[in-house]
Formats: sequence, structure tokens, C-alpha cells
Amino acid sequence: MPVQLPPPIPASQGAPQPFSPPAPVPTSRPEPAQAPPQPPMPPAPMPPVPAPEVPAPLAPTVAAAASVSPAPAAPVTPLPHPPPPGPVPPGPPPVAQQFPVQHPDESAYPQPQIPQPQIPQPDTRQVAFQQTQMLPPQAQPPLPYQPPAPQADPMAAPGSGIDELDLLHRARRAPQSGWRRAVFRVSGGAVNPGESPEDIAQRELIDRVNQPIRGDYRIAVLSLKGGVGKTTTTIGLGSTFASLRGDRVIAVDANPDLGTLAQRIPRQTMATVRDLLQDPSIHRYSDVRAYTSQAPSRLEVLASEQDPSVSEAFSEHDYRSVIKILQSYYNVILTDCGTGLMHSAMNGVLGMASSLVLVSSPAIDGARSASATLDWLTHHGYRHLVDRTVVVISATRTGSGSVDLDELRRLFLDRCRAVQFVPFDDHLAEGAEIDLELCSKSTRRAFTELAAMVADDFPAAAGRHTIGGPAPR
Repeated sequence: MPVQLPPPIPASQGAPQPFSPPAPVPTSRPEPAQAPPQPPMPPAPMPPVPAPEVPAPLAPTVAAAASVSPAPAAPVTPLPHPPPPGPVPPGPPPVAQQFPVQHPDESAYPQPQIPQPQIPQPDTRQVAFQQTQMLPPQAQPPLPYQPPAPQADPMAAPGSGIDELDLLHRARRAPQSGWRRAVFRVSGGAVNPGESPEDIAQRELIDRVNQPIRGDYRIAVLSLKGGVGKTTTTIGLGSTFASLRGDRVIAVDANPDLGTLAQRIPRQTMATVRDLLQDPSIHRYSDVRAYTSQAPSRLEVLASEQDPSVSEAFSEHDYRSVIKILQSYYNVILTDCGTGLMHSAMNGVLGMASSLVLVSSPAIDGARSASATLDWLTHHGYRHLVDRTVVVISATRTGSGSVDLDELRRLFLDRCRAVQFVPFDDHLAEGAEIDLELCSKSTRRAFTELAAMVADDFPAAAGRHTIGGPAPR
């Protein structure tokens, strides 16, 4: 096909025109129509997305155009004419039309209740204080007294305490007797079988003996029949209290018939109760200790007069004066009474006693004498002492005899508080100084049980049968 060249430019048209770039050819596909703006969504409007910036075509400068020399004429192939613009095909629908947002019916669902903030009420005391601060100094009214609120212990947990928890793994106590003690000693303490039931029972008795005493506690040991072990019982009971307790214990000989209480312990002084009464300078414990003798068990004894003419003069007033002195320095006071109930000192003994220990023998005559003593006390205004009396049946010879001890025990339990049996002991039957370490094991156990029975009345008698005065010091 022959190429047709354009006709040459005539010279009459003037100088050559500068080069102009061809106009941009419109694209075959126009820009899609902009979707109409959609209303913002009810919950929260979406932020508009910025349209990308299209850089504008750079316009050629005049200098650049001037520097371009006209190109030589060359055969130009005519470009085909673009087809006329036809109908633009529809583009994709807008996003809002593709996924329409369906708004639910708000009336179909319950609306959440938004809690209203609670405004704290002002403290009336603080408001009153602020109002008083606004007043002049001379016009401030006095505020009413407000007791402080109890403060809770921050260390105590609610509903529980550390004392209720067993946090310690305590070691077993060392056995005190029997094969358990032998195993413990042979193994050097590596094998500890623990306490035996007998050791546990002994420890419980000692705990009863050590019950606290408020003020002083006075025990009267009496019997209407001589030779039944009244003085021996006084020494045994007093020595048990003194050896097991940490306070001071003293026994007073109030027998007007040449009492032998001071002869049953090592004699350290020849002073008597009469010498103590005649001393006007008793101000401390050491002043009283100068008139007493002390046994190995720490029991102190205040002896009576050995002259019969003087001992008969020991009256109720004298006894009360002695007790008034002793109760300021001793916690447990035992009184070894005589065999009679009608002498003057006996009225003071019964009137100031906290409890009684009635000694009897395991014989018919001894039981009748003890029962007669309880009858006399009941009919002479000492029924309160009968209810707190402990009867001691002291064996004076070996062998059980023909008396039923269980029946005798039930006979006295119907009238008094407790009954204790003390077996016969060779060391006690000697009539000499008494040392509990030389007594048999059964005898020491009997005196411990007797002391525990008497001590059971310590809490009940606190402040009820005591005489006002300073506490022992």
C-alpha cells in the first residue's frame, strides 16, 4: 500500500512554529461516577478515607520548547482514530449498597439500665466542724463528744485465730517411770516411748494442786479421837503443797495439849507461837521466818507452847491474831487442831477456816467418832464447812482388817465432799521426823491425791471465806 505523505507546508505561512506536545488522548474508560455520600451510621460514624493524590503532569517550559529543533520531515503513519465513546459499562455498586446495614428494632430488645452515680452524703460531723471553723473564734460552739469507734485488730483474721491452730510439732515428754524410762535412758534419748498412763495421771494431779489462790486459804485438820494420824496427815498434806507449789505454806500447831507438830520436822528454832505474838515489830516475811522451822519440803511449822499452863491460855483471840499476821505472808495455812471441840481456840479455828480435813481410822470407833464430829458441826452453824470437808481414812497398822473400806467411803461421801485413803507406811509409823522422800510410792501418791482434792475448792472459795487484808508478799 503506498504511503501518503502530507502536503508540504507553504513558505508563505511564515517561520516554523514551535513544537507543541500533542494533547493527551482521553482513555477509553472514564472514571467511575462518584457515589453519593452516605449518611453516617448510627452507632459511630466511620472516618472518611482520604483519596489518593494524583500528581499533575508537568508542563513543558518555554526554554525547553525553544531548545527543541524542528525534526526533519519523516513519513508519518496516520494513527487510527479511536472509536467514538460508547456507553460506559456500569461499575460495581457502592460498599454501602453491597452490604446494607440493617438496623434492628430497638424496641424489640430491652434497653440496658445505666446505673446512676451515687453522690456521697457529706459527713454531718465534718460539716459541723467546717461551719464552726467559719465562725469567729469567740463564737465557736462546743462540739458534742463523739466516742471513738472500736478499732479491729488488723492481725486477727475474721472467724479464726492463730491460737486455734496447731502450728508446732511438740516433742514427747520424757517418761518418768517404768520400762519407758529405761528405754529412754539406754538409748540416750533417741527412743522416746512417751509418758505412761500413770505418768499422765500424776501430771494431771500436780496441775490440780497448782491451782491459783486469791489471797490465802486456811485448812483446819481435826479429829475427836487421838492416835488416828491427825498430826501425820497435817505434815504430809503440808509437805505435798510446799513441794509442788511455788508459794509459801505454813502449818500452825493449835493443840492446847502439848502438840507434837514441831517434833515431826527438823527443829530450827525454839520459838513458839507465843513469841510471835509478843513481837511488835513484824513488818516483813523475814521477821516471821525467825519464829518458824522449815522441813526439806519447804513446809514451815510454827510450834505451840510446851508448858501446859501457858498452852491452856492460847485463846480464840490469840489464834485470830496469829492468822492475821500469817495471812499477809503465806498462801496456804494449815492448822493442827486438838482433839476437843469445846476449847476457846477451836472457835477461832472453825470461824476462820476455808475447809476442813477430818481424819479417821479404818475402824468402827474411828468412823463413829468422825460421824459424830460432822453432826456436831452441822448443829452448831458450820454446815458450810461440812459440805467442803475431805475425810481422810488413815491406816495405822498393816493389813486390811475386816472393815469394808468401800462401804465406809460411801458412808462419808453422802455427807462431805471427798474421801481419801492413806495406806500404812513404816516411815510414818516411826513417830519421828517425816520426809516424804522416805515414804513409799503409794503413800506419796495418796497425799498428792489428797492435796488435789483440797485444791479443787481453791477457785470456789476465792473471796468467800477470806478475811480482808493485804495479799501475801
